[in-house]
Amino acid sequence: MIVPVLLFAVGLVFLIKGGDWFVDGATGIARRFGLPELLIGATVVSIGTTLPEVMVSTTSALSGHGEIAYGNAIGSVICNTALIAAITVAVRPGKVDPKSLRLPVAFFFTAAAIYAGIAYTTGEFTRISGVILLAMFAAYMAATVAQMKSHSAGSARPAAQPEGEGNSMLKDVVLLIAGAVLIAVGADLLVDNGTLIAKAMGVPESVIALTFVALGTSLPELVTAVTSLIKGHGALSLGNVIGANLFNLVLVSGVSVTLAPFSIPRSSTIAGHNASLVLDIPVMLAVMAFLTLPALKRGKLSRFQGVALLLIYAAFCAIQFTI
Repeated sequence: MIVPVLLFAVGLVFLIKGGDWFVDGATGIARRFGLPELLIGATVVSIGTTLPEVMVSTTSALSGHGEIAYGNAIGSVICNTALIAAITVAVRPGKVDPKSLRLPVAFFFTAAAIYAGIAYTTGEFTRISGVILLAMFAAYMAATVAQMKSHSAGSARPAAQPEGEGNSMLKDVVLLIAGAVLIAVGADLLVDNGTLIAKAMGVPESVIALTFVALGTSLPELVTAVTSLIKGHGALSLGNVIGANLFNLVLVSGVSVTLAPFSIPRSSTIAGHNASLVLDIPVMLAVMAFLTLPALKRGKLSRFQGVALLLIYAAFCAIQFTI
């Protein structure tokens, strides 16, 4: 028991330090190119924090457990929005740039419409649907690069930092990569050893799967959100959540479906209907709309949104345990 506890502690330290480096590297790159933090969060940072979902979903699909890949994608979007983003907004609501928010939000709801359309009409994610989702990922990255170039060309050149202040470009990139690696390793250590500790304490495996494993793939987003909040970079955290949500649909699902097509799981029902179609997908769309649409209209987030999303997440989890 001593070794798992020590490794659990090491994983926690890795997560904290990795989050620190990751945010410093990302904000350093954003400042260097004069780019909005929200845009960096919705691209570079989101790809890094979504890697655990990619690995878990792909491995699950290839091993014949498509229901895990499917549930992980939708569940991560709900968790990222109604828990992680909600905490950030509830603690420190603030202004957002609607122009930077518009592109990832538009792509998310387009991808969600395709995803939901496939789920409600055919109930089966074929290899073709996986290719379509991956094509959307490529289109989003291309559109984002074009937006970054446009922003850099249209804005004033960022003021040079005084000598001795800030990091070099190489150091920012190294911090970003090293931080991502530490977060990934730390999350793995935390989940694996936390599971061993829980088993030794007699916690049922079903509860472990719904807690440690589910939280494990969202730990990078959570750590990035908390670190960004502490350092005063709320826009980076919001961008990371929205970008990660999009990537969960087009990258995580796209890769897993392309490699191993699967049908929508029917493990539980509500009033005789597939619970995923009645509850999971509608909640995913609702919480994203509740988070992003008011921000696009008003250019700011309110504490009410954060608290309401946390209540929705608590209710969603409670229902999951009863069906």
